[in-house]
Amino acid sequence: MPAPRTAPRNRPAPDTASDVIRWAAFCCVLVPVVLVCYGISLAAAISTALGLVAVTAACRTLLRQSERGAARLRAEEIAPHRGRHSRTGTGAHRGGRHSGGHTPVD
Repeated sequence: MPAPRTAPRNRPAPDTASDVIRWAAFCCVLVPVVLVCYGISLAAAISTALGLVAVTAACRTLLRQSERGAARLRAEEIAPHRGRHSRTGTGAHRGGRHSGGHTPVD
């Protein structure tokens, strides 16, 4: 007999950008070591490491900027913009002087 299902727990979303950056930093160290082990010169391995660090830094900047933009969009979905002068409703107090009646005037 299967066990009863429990209510899903609200787990925080994993910080995938930090995971990507961590792996990229690990690769910035690992790639030069492997290159030196395979007989590439130390200068070439160091220049490769510097290139990887530059690419990683650029990617980190873009990822963080993307996260801030996504957070801003989520915040706007929760509390949408209320329009000009924070008026509520569509067309509230718009137009000229209307008495409110829709009867023809003689």
